[in-house]
Amino acid sequence: MDPVRRTLVRLLAAALCALAPLAGCSAPAPPVDAQVRRAVADWAAAPPQRLSGIPLEGWSYEVTSVRQEGARAYAHAELRYRLAGYDTAPAGSARELVLTRDGSRTAWRVTDERPSPGAPEQLWDQPDPVAVVRGAHSLVLGVRQSPQTLSEIAAEADRAVPAVSAAWPGPWARRVVVLVPASLDAMAALLGRPADTYRGMGAVTTGATGRGPAPADRVVVNPAGYAELSQAGRQIVLTHETTHVATRAATSARTPQWLSEGFADWAAYRDSAPAPAEAAPTLARAVRLGDLPPALPADEAFAFGGDQEAMARAYEGAWLACRLVAARWGDAALVRLYELAGREPLPAALDQALGTDLPGLTKAWQQTLREDLR
Repeated sequence: MDPVRRTLVRLLAAALCALAPLAGCSAPAPPVDAQVRRAVADWAAAPPQRLSGIPLEGWSYEVTSVRQEGARAYAHAELRYRLAGYDTAPAGSARELVLTRDGSRTAWRVTDERPSPGAPEQLWDQPDPVAVVRGAHSLVLGVRQSPQTLSEIAAEADRAVPAVSAAWPGPWARRVVVLVPASLDAMAALLGRPADTYRGMGAVTTGATGRGPAPADRVVVNPAGYAELSQAGRQIVLTHETTHVATRAATSARTPQWLSEGFADWAAYRDSAPAPAEAAPTLARAVRLGDLPPALPADEAFAFGGDQEAMARAYEGAWLACRLVAARWGDAALVRLYELAGREPLPAALDQALGTDLPGLTKAWQQTLREDLR
């Protein structure tokens, strides 16, 4: 708009105000987008009462879009927060906030908050209050669980952390957050996948595969599967999952699943040193029947919700591969292989860490299976 036209528009607006004093003439209301963002900021300053007891800090929302539908508005935002003393970087969650007008045309108020469509829930989205138990190296958040159950899980997590630190000397937080939802279905809601994916499992780590950057990992317990385990089994499961938390920074899309899962099992079994045939019964049966694996387990063999027996053989074979590396080349060589495999192609990592190649490692692993699982 040219300067002359802009001046005429301002004069016309002033004239209209002078002609209609009874109707009132004020500055235009801020855009709905700005009003909603201000209301969301106010909401962030006073998190809901249901979060009391959870050690939160840095609670904030980054609004990504605003939509108005009559007297309601919907804000999509990325929630950022930390669990004080446990998270080294903010956790994130995609959220949808519902707002209504607050008695005037310029004010909005948040009246509801929920996960964005398709996004996983947070533990506090579930109907029951969240109970909090602090351990020496752990924070356990549970819903509809007895204080004894949560305290036992905290004790098991406290034992897992130093065991993992002994196996993985690299830098990590040396503390772990464990979520214990009310049921298998509630667990699946936290992870955003069907419940059958996790049926029979004791626990998983957010990110599930143990790979990819996730600065605020959580170990999520399946209360049904966990309750079926022996005390030793629960300790192995928590140590395995805590290992994924510890190795996260060194894990990438390059890291083969047999190394990621095998290392976690190696760390979990490291102090107990079970007999291979006892800890790998499914693979042992296959080997005794002459079904020797032709190669180290492929990534797809570890996929949740697939053939359970094939997945068991994959996990057992991965553990025995890492056990072999530690026994033949040393614990430090296994750690170095893990670190290198997250940054370089596997052949280069094997050559630098072990002085061998993939066919050589595979042949040695197959020979170990024959000897240990006969």
